[in-house]
Amino acid sequence: MTEIKPFRIDISDADLSELRDRLRRTRWSGEVPGAGWSRGVPVDYLKGLADYWADGYDWRGAEARLNEFPQFTTEIDGQNIHFVHVRSAREDATPLLLLHDWPGSFTQFTEVVEPLSRDFHVIVTSTPGVGFSGPLSGPGWNTGRIAGAFVELMARLGYDRYGVQGGGGGAWIAAEMSRQASDRVVGVHLNGLVTFPSDDPADFAGLTEGEQERLARLQNFRDDMMGFNVIQSTRPQTLAYGLHDSPVGQLAWITEKFKEWTDAAADLPEDAVGRDHLLTNVSVYWFTGTAGSSANLYYEMAHDPAAWAPKERGDVPVAVAVALTTDVAVRRFAERELDVVRWTEFERGGNFLSLEQPDLLVEDVREFFQTLS
Repeated sequence: MTEIKPFRIDISDADLSELRDRLRRTRWSGEVPGAGWSRGVPVDYLKGLADYWADGYDWRGAEARLNEFPQFTTEIDGQNIHFVHVRSAREDATPLLLLHDWPGSFTQFTEVVEPLSRDFHVIVTSTPGVGFSGPLSGPGWNTGRIAGAFVELMARLGYDRYGVQGGGGGAWIAAEMSRQASDRVVGVHLNGLVTFPSDDPADFAGLTEGEQERLARLQNFRDDMMGFNVIQSTRPQTLAYGLHDSPVGQLAWITEKFKEWTDAAADLPEDAVGRDHLLTNVSVYWFTGTAGSSANLYYEMAHDPAAWAPKERGDVPVAVAVALTTDVAVRRFAERELDVVRWTEFERGGNFLSLEQPDLLVEDVREFFQTLS
């Protein structure tokens, strides 16, 4: 079961036609007048996005571009794993594993693979349960198990020393990989990191104005933006029926998160990542039918005691990139569990930094790993 198989994306004409037909036959909901984005995605905006998905967006073009990357699948721990593997022209290059977050996918790294491959052998995974890694093979796919599968993947590819980059949920997996394989992971680069204060009042003493702002943003995230988390961590199967059956439902569910988690200076999600990038990502979820299995990842984390237990401080060097308009990370909180040796703050960008500010991300990753060589 250790075989690595070449993979190519090949969505059938029938599936593409069905998507367009479903989009054109959407039964649209009304909305409270004047609510804007405060209660979810506005109907007029979503109608325009759905119309473009049906009659303007070029999936075949996106598919061809994705297929320019060498892709493969392998089975690990009973789970199909899809990944991109681009070897650098430099034989002595450091391998670098890139990990995405929900509701992203491997497509969010399309702008950084080529420039990174000048200095790294680049591997981009699809998280179990997401995209072309397919539905989850069963329960129990928590952060620790996913990290273990990716450690095995890197070993299977013949890499015994490598770096890891992860954003959002991918940051949690990257950090866990450094704990499980500290003898193999040379460094970890994180963005979209979520950090939490302890119950000790001393945690709040001497915080800078910027750190206080990020802490307030974290509280807002908990109070106003966690509806998706509650649903996905408690009733992912019930949610799955609507998202699996309705492409507009899937589109709205993902688009809202891109609105909330991209650069706050962007009026619309497409202003931050581009309309076609957004729809390519949503299309991957739709064509692979992984809305439900990806939601189950939140269920697994919520019901995994190890996910929330205090961790021993790691000894693998860690770099953290912080988007000042969106992120919530505070360095002193991160340093309790991570050996943070580099902390970079960007004036622009958000959780999907590889799409929003690819040049900044590439430069920061490159500079960090150069210090480790």
